Amino acid sequence: MPTYEEIKKTADDRWQRLTSGERPWIRVGTALCGHAAGAYQVIDALNAELRSRDIPAIIDEVGCLGLCYAEPLIDIQKPGGSRLFFNNVSADDVPQIIESYLVDDVVPTDRAMAYLGDAPIEGVPDLNDSPRMRPQQRIALRNAGHTAPGDIYQYIAQGGYAAIDKAIREMQPDEVIKQVTDSGLRGRGGAAFPAGVKWSFMVRAPGPPKYILANCEEGDPGAYNDKGILESDPHTLLEGLLIAGYAAGASNGIVFIRHGHDGPIDRTEKAIEQAYELGLIGENILGSEFSFEIEVALTGESYVAGEETALMEAIEGHRSQPRFRPPFPAAFGVWGKPSTINNVKTLSYAPEIINKGAEWFSSIGVNRSTGTAILCLSGDITYPGLYEVPLGLTLDEVVNDLGGGVPNGKNLKLLQTGGPLGGVLSEESMSVHLDFDEMRSAGAILGSGGIIVGNEDVCAVDLTRVLVAFCQFESCGKCFPCRLGMEHMLEITERIARCESRPGDLELLRNVGATVESGSLCGHGQLGFGPIRSAITHFEADFTAHIEEGRCPTGSCLGPKLAPVNTRPYATDFTPGDNNGR
Repeated sequence: MPTYEEIKKTADDRWQRLTSGERPWIRVGTALCGHAAGAYQVIDALNAELRSRDIPAIIDEVGCLGLCYAEPLIDIQKPGGSRLFFNNVSADDVPQIIESYLVDDVVPTDRAMAYLGDAPIEGVPDLNDSPRMRPQQRIALRNAGHTAPGDIYQYIAQGGYAAIDKAIREMQPDEVIKQVTDSGLRGRGGAAFPAGVKWSFMVRAPGPPKYILANCEEGDPGAYNDKGILESDPHTLLEGLLIAGYAAGASNGIVFIRHGHDGPIDRTEKAIEQAYELGLIGENILGSEFSFEIEVALTGESYVAGEETALMEAIEGHRSQPRFRPPFPAAFGVWGKPSTINNVKTLSYAPEIINKGAEWFSSIGVNRSTGTAILCLSGDITYPGLYEVPLGLTLDEVVNDLGGGVPNGKNLKLLQTGGPLGGVLSEESMSVHLDFDEMRSAGAILGSGGIIVGNEDVCAVDLTRVLVAFCQFESCGKCFPCRLGMEHMLEITERIARCESRPGDLELLRNVGATVESGSLCGHGQLGFGPIRSAITHFEADFTAHIEEGRCPTGSCLGPKLAPVNTRPYATDFTPGDNNGR
C-alpha cells in the first residue's frame, strides 16, 4: 500500500509534465453548461484540427469555471507559459485559434477572454482581476475548471487527500469534530445546522455499520451547485466524506444523486473507482486502521427525496416519503443504522478546514454565517453563473457587481432565493446580506444557493402560482395537511392569477398556509407557504391589482386564458399506497 507521500510525488511529477512539458495542455469545460452550449463539438473540432496540423497536445475535459455565460470555454496552456482563455467558442472558431496561438505564436487578443499566469499578456485582462472572479473566494470550488475530474492525480497534485492523511495521522476523531465545530461551518442546505454538532450526534451510536450520506438530490429549480461540484471536482466531496466518516466513527459513505444526471453520476463513480485503486477508500486507508467504503445511490425524480429521512427511504428502495421522528437518523437511519446526512457543499468544505484550520475558515463570512456561499445566478441577469463568494456580501453586490445586473435596460423587480420553498424578495431587499439568519428574517432563505432574478416584466402573482404548483406537484402525499393544503393553495393562487378571486381569498390563503406549516410532517409542507407569504409581503400591489382591479400589472397573466399548470390530483383521487404517477 503506497503512502500519501509516494502518491503525492507521482501526482506532482504528472502535473509538472502537464504544465511544463513539451505539449500544450488544452482544457475544455464539459460540465452541464458547457455540454449544452456545444463543448463536445468543440472538442471534436480541436482533435481534428490538431491531427490535421500534426500538433501533439493534451486535451482534458474539466468542469465549470463558474462562468456559465462564457461557455463553451476553452483554455490553452503552452509549455511553461500562461493560460489563455477563449469564451463562447464554436467549432468554427477552432481553426483560427489554433493557427494564431499554437502555429503562429501570436496571441489573438480579439478572441482571448483572459489570461492566467505570472506573465501579463498585453491586450488580455487577468482572469483573477475580472469583475466576475475578483469578488470570489473559492474553497469548495477551488479546483473547478482547473483540474480534470477524471484524473485523481491532478486533484492530489493540488493538495488533495492531504487533509484525510493529516486527520488519520495527526488527529483524534474528536479533534476533527472540534475543528469543524470551531470553524462555524453550517449546513449549506436549508436548515443551516452546525455541521460539527451534527457529526457529534453519531459518535456514541453503536456500530459498525454507521453511515455518512452525501445528499445530492438537489431538485431546486435554479440551483446546480452540488452537482456542479461533482461534475468539476468529485474528489473534494469524497475527501470530505472520508473526514466526516473518520470523525463520526462511521464505516460507510453513500453519495445520493438524482437519477438521470449522468455527468455528476459518471464522474463520481469514476472518482470512487480511482480512489479505491490508490487505497484512499476501502480497508486500512493509507496504511492506517481507518476503513471506509463509499458507493453511489440514485433517486428517481422526487423533490421530497432531498428530505433526509425520505432520502434514506429511497436508498432502501422504497418510495421517497419522510419518516416520523423520533427516532432521529443519528440513532435510526438508513437500514436502521446510525446515519448522518450532509449535502455535497457542506462536506466539500471539510478538507480545507482540516488543512488550514478552524480559525482560517471562521475569519471568512459574517456573524454566525462563516465561510462562503456557492451561488447559482440565473434568470434576468447579464452574467449567469456559478460563483463562490464570502458570506456577508449584500444581494446588491451579488446581483449588480458580480452578476452584471439586469440586461436590456430593464429594471430589477424581484429575487427568488432558496428554491421553491425559499422566498420572493423585492428590490427594497437588496441591502440584505448573504447571512443565513438575516435572510430568514427578511422572509427568504439562502437554501442551496439558487438566486433567480426577475425584471420588471415578471408578475409576482404568476411567479407565486408557478412556485406553488411545483410544491403541489412534488408533494409526496403522505401527510394530509401537505397533500390537501398544497392543492388548496394552488387553487386560490390560480384564481387570483386569473383575476377571478373571491372575497377573502388572501385571508383564506394565509389561513391554509398556516395550517400546512404547523401540521405537515416534513420541511416540504412546513416551508411551502414561505414563498407565498414573502410574495404577498413584498408585492401586495400585484395581488391587489388582480383581486380588486381585475388586471395583471405586467400583462403576464392572461386572465381566463392563463395556461394551467400540471398538478397531481391528490385532493380528489388519492389512494393510500398509490404511487400517483411517480
